Order: sequence, then structure tokens, then C-alpha cells
Amino acid sequence: MPVSDYDQASLPDLLPLYYRRLFPFAQYYRWLHYGGVHKNYFQNREFSFTLKDDIYVRYQSFTTQSELEKEMQKMNPYKIDIGAVYSHRPNQHNTVKSGSFQALEKELVFDIDMTDYDDVRSCCSAADICSKCWTLMTIAIRILDRALREDFGFQHLLWVYSGRRGIHCWVCDEAARKLSVTARSAVAEYLSLVKGGEETLKKVILSDPIHPFIKESLLVVERYFTRYALHDQEILSRKETLDKVLALVPEDILLKELQQDFQNEKKPEIRWKLIKDQALKKQATNKKGHHFEKEIMLQYCYPRLDVNVSKGVNHLLKSPFSVHPKTGRISVPIDLKELEKFDPFAVPTISLICEELDRPIPGEVEEKVDDKENEKDATERRKIRDYKRTSLAKYVKYFDQFLDGVARSWKGELLRKSDLQKEF
Repeated sequence: MPVSDYDQASLPDLLPLYYRRLFPFAQYYRWLHYGGVHKNYFQNREFSFTLKDDIYVRYQSFTTQSELEKEMQKMNPYKIDIGAVYSHRPNQHNTVKSGSFQALEKELVFDIDMTDYDDVRSCCSAADICSKCWTLMTIAIRILDRALREDFGFQHLLWVYSGRRGIHCWVCDEAARKLSVTARSAVAEYLSLVKGGEETLKKVILSDPIHPFIKESLLVVERYFTRYALHDQEILSRKETLDKVLALVPEDILLKELQQDFQNEKKPEIRWKLIKDQALKKQATNKKGHHFEKEIMLQYCYPRLDVNVSKGVNHLLKSPFSVHPKTGRISVPIDLKELEKFDPFAVPTISLICEELDRPIPGEVEEKVDDKENEKDATERRKIRDYKRTSLAKYVKYFDQFLDGVARSWKGELLRKSDLQKEF
């Protein structure tokens, strides 16, 4: 759609409109307020804004939803990051005695960036993505979502598209928000399998017995491996990519069997079967390295976490519904029921939704406001109507559904607190 092609130069004109008429402030406040179960939870939350020309403003905090709205509409941030809930209001951190301003709580977060997969994808590199390598993000969500729910018992997971080349996960359960740095590190380490930088050839090493979590992860990888690795990335079809795979095969097998077999057989599926057959033979001898075919699958497909983002309580992470300045795409929540259909290139840009606002809706009548008292209510109703007439609507609707689930947990907590008070 040519009219909604995003032009970075238009961002200063579009952001005021986005924050005035489209940003879902009511849902946003509802999320970070967590029902007011804990006093000052929203007020002590840090926000940071990146403004035009990369001006970075940290330790912003707000008392109410209205205050947050006014400030964002005044500053029109190019990027919004969310930080921890602190012991004091972040905007007063300079007035607090040194050492007493502490980060207390924050959602357990995960950040997965496509650039960390550059050694195992040949379709794109750096900040570029395409539908072929996006499969890696689908695999990452499938593996991590299952583990966080089933292995750790968390329930309220918000998966968000970053707006360009990655995904974020916000684990919003109260137990997750209260985790210490040590506990966060333990969860992140449990979920990390791919180790080592560019210079490390073999990044996944399995030992016996294989942990149930790894077995579950392999079941997910197996569903996507043929299409993603063998066909889309052609890891066994081209010399350059084939050599990388063969470098992960134990030398005794490589020299004896596989090189000769591969001379005679060019089909990727049959080549992969030959690798699996050799692994089975090696397993029968119980020699070291007999899980090499599983290690290859995990090295090529397993999620690559930025562990440091998950470990720190005070680490900032890009906010949902922030705009990505380079692509113009909105950082939207991902509905896992629609995960296989999720297309990052179909995510609306700020230019598209601002253009959709101006399209007349057949049969729509302009609301008349008789007095000042009703003006505020009318503005709020108009704002709800505004985003509903754009491509942003389905993402806000899903965010609302997610918040309904979170609300059920804090309503239970409020009831428990009121019951305790009645005991006096």
C-alpha cells in the first residue's frame, strides 16, 4: 500500500498523533498498575524515553495514568523503555540518600534478537529478516513458552514483537516479578543451551542422560527442522553451508562414512537421514559424542537468549506499543493461538495506522458534546473508537484479553488481603 509506506523523516509529525489518539494508555496503565495490589507499584516504576536525535531520558516516573499520558504527549518519545519498580520514585532518585534507591521488582524478561543467529542463517544477516529465518522466532517462542509454563509454573506470559528483528517476553506473574538476581540468573541459565561466541565451533554439547527439558525442546525443533534447516537454509545442499554442518560431526564418522556417502547422494533429506543413521550406530557403541545429530539440530534452531537482559532486575527493555524508528512498525503483542500465521511484515506501521484514522467510516456520526463535564468522557470514548478503526485494533484486543487473565490473579490477591483484614 504505497500511501502507508513508512518514511523515517515523517516520524516527528506522526508521533504526536499516535500518542494523542492511538496509544492504548488505559490498557497500558492497567497492566503496570497490577490492580493496585501493592501501594505505589506504578508510581515507583521507571520509564525511560529516547527522544529525537538520540536524547536519552532515564528515571521518569508518574503518579497516574493521566500524568503518564500528558508527559508522553508532551515529549513524543521515539522509543519507550520500561525498567524496575524501585524503593522510591525514580524521578526523585537524586534526592534519596545514596545506596537506599534500590530496584525491587520487575517482570522476568527475555530478549531474542535475530542477529545472534547469523552463523546459522544464510538467507539474511545483521538487522535483516525474512519469512524463512522468522521461523527461528516461532521455534524460540514454542520452546520457551512451554518451559516457562510447564517447568516453572508461570502463567502470564506476554510475547511481544520488537518492531524489527526480534521478540521479547514479559513474565508477569507476581512470583516472577519478585525473583532475585540469583533466581533470574538460574532460570536464564536453565534455558540456555547455545554457548560460546563466534570463535566457538561447537556451541551445543549434550551429555547423558539428556535432560527432559532438552528432550521437550528437541520435539519442537523436529517439527520445523526439515522445512527450516534443510530447505529454507539449505544447510546440506551448498558446499559453504554443508562444510559448517560436517565440522560438527565426529571426525571418525566423517572420514570413514559420510564424505563418501555425500558424494553419491545430493538430496538434503537423505543426507540428513545418513547423519542420523551414523548417530544411531555411534549410540550403540556408547562412545562420546553420540548425540551429535541432536547437537546439530539445537545449534541451528534452539533459542539464543541475551542472558544479561534476563538476569538484571534494573535492566530496561523496550515497551510494548513503542514505535521502532527504523521500520516504523509498532511493537505489538503476539497472540500464540495465531503464532504460525504471525507475519512481522504485516505488523502495522505508524504511517499506516495514522492514515487509517483519516479514512471516513460509512454511517459514522460525529458525537456532539453539550458541556465541559462530558468532554473528557467523550475524548476517552473517541480514543477507543480511534484505535478500533485501525490495524492496531486486533493487537490491543489481544492485550486486553491477556490483562483479563492477569487481573484474575490480582483480584484473588486483593480478596485474600481483605479477608486477612477482617480477621482483626
